[in-house]
Amino acid sequence: MFDQTHKIMKKQLHSRFLRRFRHSHKTVSLVALAILVAGSALLPAWRSFVWADTYQAQIDALRQENAEKRSVVAGLEEQAKNYADVITKLQKQIETLQASIKANQSLQAKLQKQIAEAQAEIDRQRAILAADVKAMYVDGTPSSLEMLAASKSLSDFVDKQEYRSRVQNKLQETLKKIAALEKQLQLEKARVEQLIRDLQIQQADLNATRAKQWELLNLNEQQQEAYNAEIAANNSRVAQLQAQQAAANRQLSGGSPGAVVPGDPSHGGYPAQAQSPWGGYWGTNYPKDNTVDNWGMYNRECVSYTAWKVHSTYGYMPYWGGYGNANQWPGNAARAGIPTSSTPKVGSVAVWNVGYYGHVMWVEAVNADGSVWVSQFNYDFTGRYSEMLISPGMAANLTYIYFDQM
Repeated sequence: MFDQTHKIMKKQLHSRFLRRFRHSHKTVSLVALAILVAGSALLPAWRSFVWADTYQAQIDALRQENAEKRSVVAGLEEQAKNYADVITKLQKQIETLQASIKANQSLQAKLQKQIAEAQAEIDRQRAILAADVKAMYVDGTPSSLEMLAASKSLSDFVDKQEYRSRVQNKLQETLKKIAALEKQLQLEKARVEQLIRDLQIQQADLNATRAKQWELLNLNEQQQEAYNAEIAANNSRVAQLQAQQAAANRQLSGGSPGAVVPGDPSHGGYPAQAQSPWGGYWGTNYPKDNTVDNWGMYNRECVSYTAWKVHSTYGYMPYWGGYGNANQWPGNAARAGIPTSSTPKVGSVAVWNVGYYGHVMWVEAVNADGSVWVSQFNYDFTGRYSEMLISPGMAANLTYIYFDQM
């Protein structure tokens, strides 16, 4: 790439030599000598360029990768939220089951107590009946013949027999009621015990499901941490690449810290606030790249500033949105019939094709030694306005667009 570009530049230098030769009364030897001297001074400077397209390409790739990772993280966050919601619902169900189990266990204990009381009552009633019979019959339980013989009369016998029957019937009735109650309590106890077992099985299932959800949530959070770590690493790499590209951009100023200055406090006229036709607000009051301006350029970028300068100076600026990277401007100008050349001119737009996007500047002045004074935005990737002196050798390698000849 460098060898091919070097050949092109040599060809351009040769063409300049021929034009100067036709219009000059100097000898061929002097012209050739001048070109050789100029070439010896120019080519090393050209060869010292650090082409930044690899930096920006890597930065774009890392930013694209981060965008994809952020999208994955957003999906994971939504998934984690769903896991957390499921865990919350499961926890509520478990708590409800625990309360139900506790209530049924209390009922179970109450039924067990009632069964024990019923059994005790049966035993008590039997003891009472036995005592009554014993009190009636000293010799235990006499036969009917013995009872008849011991009776004073038949009527007395009948009364004793009836009393005995009533006592027995009452005992039997009491025992049946208590036995029925005991059976009912046993059935209710069995039902409660089965219910408790079922609830405990449900609780175990819910606990297992909750544990699985926690496992998924923990895995999700680990994945988020991994992606966020990768995003942070990419951001660190982007910062490194931006620093490298900024260093490459400093070649425009020859690397001299004093060559770039804050310049005009009014930022070359770039507005503090303006509204684009589609409703967005842009200008120095707003962050870099917050929206696009009236010509489709992102706010506080070099292309937005130069588009503004062209419009405010000449009353018209073509809409190059979507094809507005700085290094695309010469091609855009050619298609629009706007002249370009390598000769600087006040009020022209200087284009530096180094870098993935390139860089455009507004030519404020052209000095006698061939150096150029420019104004610009986003030279150091901060979205700020600045002014800069470009050396003659560097200025000769820029493309200039003459919007005044539209």
